[in-house]
Amino acid sequence: MSTAPAAAPRYGSIAIVGLLFFIFGFVTWLNGPLIAFAQLAFDVSESAAFLIPSAFYISYFCLALPSSLILKRTGMKKGMALGLLLMAAGAAVFGQYTTQRWYPGAVGGVFVIGAGLAILQTAVNPYISILGPIEGAAQRIAVMGICNKVAGVLAPFVIGKLVLHGMGDLSSQVAGADPATKQALLDEFAARIHDPYLLMAGLLALLGVAMLFSPLPEIRAEEANAAPADDGSMGASGAKASLFQFPHVWLGALCIFVYVGVEVIAGDAIGVYGQALGLPLDETKFFTSFTLAAMLLGYLVGLVAIPRFVSQQAYLRWSAILGVLLVLGASATDGYVSVGFVAALGFANAMMWPAIFPLAIAGLGRFTEYGSALLIMGIAGGAVIPQLFVWLKQHHHFQAVFALLMIPCYLYILYFAVRGHRAGLARTPAAAAAAAPHG
Repeated sequence: MSTAPAAAPRYGSIAIVGLLFFIFGFVTWLNGPLIAFAQLAFDVSESAAFLIPSAFYISYFCLALPSSLILKRTGMKKGMALGLLLMAAGAAVFGQYTTQRWYPGAVGGVFVIGAGLAILQTAVNPYISILGPIEGAAQRIAVMGICNKVAGVLAPFVIGKLVLHGMGDLSSQVAGADPATKQALLDEFAARIHDPYLLMAGLLALLGVAMLFSPLPEIRAEEANAAPADDGSMGASGAKASLFQFPHVWLGALCIFVYVGVEVIAGDAIGVYGQALGLPLDETKFFTSFTLAAMLLGYLVGLVAIPRFVSQQAYLRWSAILGVLLVLGASATDGYVSVGFVAALGFANAMMWPAIFPLAIAGLGRFTEYGSALLIMGIAGGAVIPQLFVWLKQHHHFQAVFALLMIPCYLYILYFAVRGHRAGLARTPAAAAAAAPHG
């Protein structure tokens, strides 16, 4: 018997999880504006400034598997609370060390924030995926994505108004100042981050405590996400002894890796892309919001379309194809038009995570937490692929590098949507149900 909650409590659970997605959307999408902030506040190179998102995303790789072990002991609900408290600690560390302008400490704070999010995401993504029928998971995750991207649209504007205002003028002043004046200007600029991050730390800590007393029910993944046995083909997870017998989840982890890489380039690195085109710093700091607005629109379309008119894997196919076309458009144009194509990638990327995640964990049963951890490790693509972009564009034309990195990633996502998600599951009833078109 399934342990999924009844319909009425489930809507309350979706609302609570939606709040969580809003929170980590806000925190995650601060990384884009923080790249420019770090480059100026710490007086570091562009490559070094990209350690901010790199540390954030690499923490997922380091902490995802330990997170699954923690969740096995604590359950998903307590695990979510622990993740929020760890994020609060990381926000406090980042604010403090940034004020002191000690870059390793600030990067360490970002790593701790990412570690808390690793626990939170390892719990919350499978939770929302199995809160109802797995074939409709993309629709539920789309609702979560809307919460996430609304926060993401707000984050650059909030930090832009509270912290990053006047960066263009300040950069010019710093460039012409003597060493003592330069240090004083940068100390004052870096100190702007302290109060906003201290406030965020307090709110995250309060939410972590509130999560422990919330009505969010526990769900046993081994029952809610089991694949029924078929005619001896070992379709049930209970008949399998390890995660290595589920090739689709490994292919899905690689798909998450390349997807997060292209998402971060389109979102966090769009400001750097705009600067390379010669656009002013006081404008490029807001470009992340344009990508996220396009993602928000993509989530709204996906929410209506899946699974009513199209299956989640069919939508993933078309999204990957659109991604290739938009990358070609960005590479063939210049100025604000090129930036517009990059921002439009947000629309193509929007429904990728909601489609990839449930397809990759379908039928894992008692291996769901470990499969989820493997997928969360794939978020490290957000550390690797953007760093490749920043490094390669120092040696080659940045638009050529952009295309050569992005197009293969979208082609692999297309492969996963067409064939990869069925690897090892093609003969199971669960896979047949997930693959069946709707509408």
